[in-house]
Amino acid sequence: MRDRKSEESGGASGKRARGELESGVLAALWAADRPLTPRQVLQRLPGDLAYTTVLTILKRLHDKGRLVRQRAGRGYAYAPARDEASDTAVRMHSLLERGSDREAVLTRFVSELSQEDEQLLHRLLGEQDAGRSDDGQ
Repeated sequence: MRDRKSEESGGASGKRARGELESGVLAALWAADRPLTPRQVLQRLPGDLAYTTVLTILKRLHDKGRLVRQRAGRGYAYAPARDEASDTAVRMHSLLERGSDREAVLTRFVSELSQEDEQLLHRLLGEQDAGRSDDGQ
């Protein structure tokens, strides 16, 4: 008989990081070209997860608004509500909104960017500024 707790925590090797299962499920759905049933999601995930664990993660992500679902036989097929970039941007914005000191959070974020990411951010901000001045703002 399998131990449910060890299945959900990644077995004897230790606990999964918080949100790791959700991230894996989302990655499987983003990589798919169509909505997937829970069984199809399970087949795309590494490890020895229980079907009910995948069902629970899909339901939680749907309840959070991160997945949409459509009828597929007696159950549902799931798809991401947003593409990966949009989903990540929404989560980053949400985290920023929860902080009490936006300047400190943004300062720390920027200070820990790689050189390449910092240059990309500067370029994107420059494009944003150019777009605003073109609009007469």
